[in-house]
Amino acid sequence: MVKAGRDQKHFTIPVFIPGAACPFQCIFCDQKKISGASGIPSQDEVNEILRRHLQTIPFENVIVEVGFFGGTFTGLRPEQQQRFFDVVQPYIRNGRIKSIRVSTRPDFITPEILSLLRKNFVGTIELGAQSMDDEVLFLSSRGHDSADTERASGLILEAGFSLGLQMMVGLPGDTAEKAVETAQRIVALKATETRIYPVVVISGTKLEQMYVSGQYRPLELDEAIRRTKDVVKVFESSAVTILRIGLHPSEELVNRTALVAGPFHPSFRELVMTERWNERFLSGTFRDHADQIKIHVNPADFNNAIGYSGKNRKFFETRYRQVNFYSDPEIPQKSYHVDYC
Repeated sequence: MVKAGRDQKHFTIPVFIPGAACPFQCIFCDQKKISGASGIPSQDEVNEILRRHLQTIPFENVIVEVGFFGGTFTGLRPEQQQRFFDVVQPYIRNGRIKSIRVSTRPDFITPEILSLLRKNFVGTIELGAQSMDDEVLFLSSRGHDSADTERASGLILEAGFSLGLQMMVGLPGDTAEKAVETAQRIVALKATETRIYPVVVISGTKLEQMYVSGQYRPLELDEAIRRTKDVVKVFESSAVTILRIGLHPSEELVNRTALVAGPFHPSFRELVMTERWNERFLSGTFRDHADQIKIHVNPADFNNAIGYSGKNRKFFETRYRQVNFYSDPEIPQKSYHVDYC
């Protein structure tokens, strides 16, 4: 992982290679519809993606990386991987790009693969763990088990890379308890980053067949939010950074041409963090006899504390005549201070 300094901003330029080199067809997966990308980009197309993004990124006080997402990058032939890396190298040499991150499967990590990645300035490797429960992995046709994730994570850390572990909520056989256990295992494996995705039913997948036949029932939106909120709590109490909560809102998902069923919402992260803050407020002690309440939170928490569509503000407005939220950089993140009038 590229670490930004106090005053530096961090940018990741995404390059999607949907489904590339993956030997399995997970029951939930259609990367082209999820990512919105139509195919594996050529070297010229990758170069244009980099050039276009870099035009919008300032030169000073920034750290820029390239992320190869959406497929099993390390399952590509070494010469194919190298062709992608070769496009990035001139930008690394001139200092515009600092490093590369790749996403892949746990069973496509070997010392030889890691050596190639290291030589080409890869800094972070994200593994699609999805679950650390072997029954869930089997029912999802992942083609690997939790031991593969443990082995790959160890190799990645030993080789000096930063480790990201992605997980999903609501796979077949999954439960709220198993989701929390997966998050706890991700923390124990010393990942520095995670992404949390609720399972949705995409057209053309095996999961769609299971849904139509009644073999699979997706989570309702409220339940997906609750389960994800509990997973977030695990990561909040650790050093794991949550990079994303919810699926990328591709056109196919937003206009529902690819979405059959399930808890997709373009503001899923905001919904989850609203509930997390609502839980914080409900567990706190507030004065009953006051006319006004002033709630101070860190700027990073300001919108989530108020809540999606003002949900948490409305909660306080049932108790106080006037409710004001204030952005205060002196307040630690994930905490708040209250004044009354």
